[in-house]
Amino acid sequence: MGYEKEEIGKQLKKRELPRINLRPLLFCAAGLICGIFLYLRFTLGGFRPSDLIFPVFFLLAGLLPFSVKRALCVLLSFLVAAGVGVGLIHLAVMRYYDSLPSGQYEASGTVERAEFLENYSVVRLRGVSLDGTSVGGKLDLTLAGTAVRPGDKLRFTAEIASSADGFSVSERNLVDDVRYLASGTTEKTGASSDVFLLLNAKIYDVLHDNMEKDEADVSYALLTGNSGNVDEDMMTAFRKGGIAHIFAVSGLHIGILYAAVQTVCKRLRKFSFLPALALSLCYCALCGFSVSSLRAVVMSGAAGVWIALGRKTDFLSALSGAAIAVLALFPAQWLSAGFRLSFGACLGLALFSGSFSRAFRRLPKFLGEYLAANLSVQFFTFPILYETFGYFPVWSIFANLVLVPLLPVLFLGLLLCTVFALMIPPAASFFLMFPEGSVSLLLFVFAALDLSLAVTGFSLGAGGTVWLFGSVGLSQRVRLSKLVRTAVALASCIVLGFSLLVRNVVFDGCKISVADGTDIVFLQSAGERVLVIGDTSVSQCESFLARNYGGTLDAVVVAGEDVYAALNVAAFLPSREIYAAEETETGLHAAIRFADDFHIGSLYFRYETPQKLLLSAEEVSVELDFANSAYGGTDLFLGREERGLIFHLVHGIIKSV
Repeated sequence: MGYEKEEIGKQLKKRELPRINLRPLLFCAAGLICGIFLYLRFTLGGFRPSDLIFPVFFLLAGLLPFSVKRALCVLLSFLVAAGVGVGLIHLAVMRYYDSLPSGQYEASGTVERAEFLENYSVVRLRGVSLDGTSVGGKLDLTLAGTAVRPGDKLRFTAEIASSADGFSVSERNLVDDVRYLASGTTEKTGASSDVFLLLNAKIYDVLHDNMEKDEADVSYALLTGNSGNVDEDMMTAFRKGGIAHIFAVSGLHIGILYAAVQTVCKRLRKFSFLPALALSLCYCALCGFSVSSLRAVVMSGAAGVWIALGRKTDFLSALSGAAIAVLALFPAQWLSAGFRLSFGACLGLALFSGSFSRAFRRLPKFLGEYLAANLSVQFFTFPILYETFGYFPVWSIFANLVLVPLLPVLFLGLLLCTVFALMIPPAASFFLMFPEGSVSLLLFVFAALDLSLAVTGFSLGAGGTVWLFGSVGLSQRVRLSKLVRTAVALASCIVLGFSLLVRNVVFDGCKISVADGTDIVFLQSAGERVLVIGDTSVSQCESFLARNYGGTLDAVVVAGEDVYAALNVAAFLPSREIYAAEETETGLHAAIRFADDFHIGSLYFRYETPQKLLLSAEEVSVELDFANSAYGGTDLFLGREERGLIFHLVHGIIKSV
């Protein structure tokens, strides 16, 4: 008997298990994402050979052990889904450009959301009509004052910029389907019949009428996911502290609401998911069907149906189905940081939570589960988070250790108190006393602890792809031998270190990095670090430097049309010197030098106009023109048409990186 068991054990060991379990939804979701991703890479620019690492690795792992049936299933599901992804995103891009030309129009639309800043509002309109013709897409309108609310119907006449003329073809506008921009004055013509828009406005008013502004802004963001009204410095501090996710209505919020309703309706037993799903869907509509909330609702609904049918739920399949549903409806959402962070966090949980849980099994259960979940999320989303914001929060694990357990009480308490405040307006201030005090305490503690320390100042480049590739290879979801897993880990570390070194350190020559969509150029040689700026802002410069350089600059060179404004921006940047062409009285204490031409180490600069610089480096002439895009007759021209590029000049040879 013992001999037979030993033989059976040997046979089981010899039997080759699949490297990746055959989940059709997983392969379809991966194919759909790859099709959208590669299409956008080729059409918007920035394609790198490293972009093919993950799909190639995924397919090779999915085909093993090889059999004709498995190969057909894997390749067909992946390739067909990839083709569908290409078609969907192509149609989305074509629809985005299918708009009326720029010009003066009498416009009308319904306010979908409004961000109220100091003296003006940025309003997004849907259901837009121009000169009586209904058009697709949305319109962003800048208004004086803060008198508008979601659900208001507005009418105005203004000069409108259109996506058909390329007014601002940014990823954000494509994701949000914003095809028109305008500014001016409006008149309110009525209110929408959309109950969720009207309720959103009522929530804003009742919170701001009965709370202090900061507490009301944070509470409104916590309930609706609209953090546009939160103070910019405060929001940056939340991001660097790693707790900004509480303002993105996500799986955490939907999960809290879903679980609370299921608990209340537990007498319905296996059908308790129905009222929980219905209320979660209504809440999702209140928040404008944000990607993270929609993903959470789809996954919760799938899990509820599966449990009601008595079947075992599969987290990866549910996540894949949610990704397919979201991208089928909104393929441009792949460009959204919210989509990538939301699904990336869930994928991290699916891939690594089991491994981390086993590593922490000797800790108290709550602490072990929290650390496993948090590290799983952080481990996989690190490159996404860094590429999105330019920094990674150091204290996020510790901040969330306190905040996550408190969030159900804070969120549900705020939600219930707001509902009572809306139902009984005379007692609104009484009902909102508790959430106001809780939010005020949260803000005080967060400001006092100063959790804003962050890893920043370098570029990941292809290192992000290598990180994701290596991390997936280390997951227990991919069955690899210890030897292969060790080899994958070692190779990933070597390639990651090499890619970071190549991307961030210049040993020879001069590297020129051009910021996407702004008048910012970063020059980096073996001994010099120089930033050239035109008409830009401090926040844009800081965001760019966060992704490229974290030290003190040797100099900031000003080449903008408004020299005074540019010098004031330069004064706030970490730099030893500032250079400008025209002598301007600023009152600044910074070291400013005014000269027509000058040397900064091995780099030579000459102003041709206040907006145009001629740089000589490595026997190459480079024209930095912030005024127009006319060719300057130099070896290398950088104008407004060439954004987001990186060039490397070595001994007179120009290489595109």
